[in-house]
Amino acid sequence: MTVVVTSNTVYQACNNNNVREFSRVFLPTLYSIVFIVGFIGNGLVLCVLVKYNKISKMSDVCLFNLALSDILFLISLPFWAHYAANTEWTFGVFMCHTMTALYMLGFYGSIFFMILMTVDRYAIIVYIFISSKHWSIRTNIAVALFVWALSLGASLPTIIFSQAKNESGNWSCKVEYPQTAWMLFSYIELNILGLIIPLTVMVFCYSRIIPILMAMKSQKKHKVVRLMVVFISVFFLFWTPYNIVIFMKFLHHLGYMASCPWQQNLNMAMQWVETIAFSHCCLNPIIYALVGEKFRKLFQKILKEWFPLCFGHCTTNEN
Repeated sequence: MTVVVTSNTVYQACNNNNVREFSRVFLPTLYSIVFIVGFIGNGLVLCVLVKYNKISKMSDVCLFNLALSDILFLISLPFWAHYAANTEWTFGVFMCHTMTALYMLGFYGSIFFMILMTVDRYAIIVYIFISSKHWSIRTNIAVALFVWALSLGASLPTIIFSQAKNESGNWSCKVEYPQTAWMLFSYIELNILGLIIPLTVMVFCYSRIIPILMAMKSQKKHKVVRLMVVFISVFFLFWTPYNIVIFMKFLHHLGYMASCPWQQNLNMAMQWVETIAFSHCCLNPIIYALVGEKFRKLFQKILKEWFPLCFGHCTTNEN
């Protein structure tokens, strides 16, 4: 993996045998589980949206691109799992840049489309007359392309500085910044774009949305409020540990906590918090889609069509 978003970077000054052993044994298994579960879940979301929805509303556009972002991110995980297991990059220079690009685009794309979906819900409920439900399909597509452009812009430094190098007969794929300032900037960028901004937007928007929903007489308001609380809580729980360790690594490069034990502990901690953060893309289909009544019915319908022997009888009984 890359220097910015992973802990496979091993500093030469300290002995990190424990970190290497953890990477070689456990990471491939953990990444494989995340890949399988996340790919199936997000793949089903895309299938349902393409088959049964027109993807004309901004909420549908956000959900489609959110699932697409997660899939781009997940595609890179088997390569990083292989890299962690073999401690050598065997896929060449081009694939090093390509997998880094997919990884970073999926990472920032997922976060930015979550922010866009939150703002869209806020506009629909709080400011009805300026909400995106009045936008045309072209406008929705233009907004989605703009978000992808932002994701690419945020990912460019990491993509450009990623390199596949032969070091003493052992190929590696990692990011090598020309100056320390670039590395420090990358850590701050991850903290600001990866946690501070999305969490601030979500807390602000949902703090305005929830009181309005509670004042309504709809019987479904409690389910909606509960879903929003779960959404914020899951995002916070899964991504906060990762960003805390990123900030500690930022302090480490500034000269604080510069001892070898601290360095080893940070590298080991990064392995765990990365896996926790990566697991969030497996939960996105459940949080955004499968808990929705309309989407759940479409989900059951497509399973009945694809696997009539397994799901046809159960679906008939429920009906």
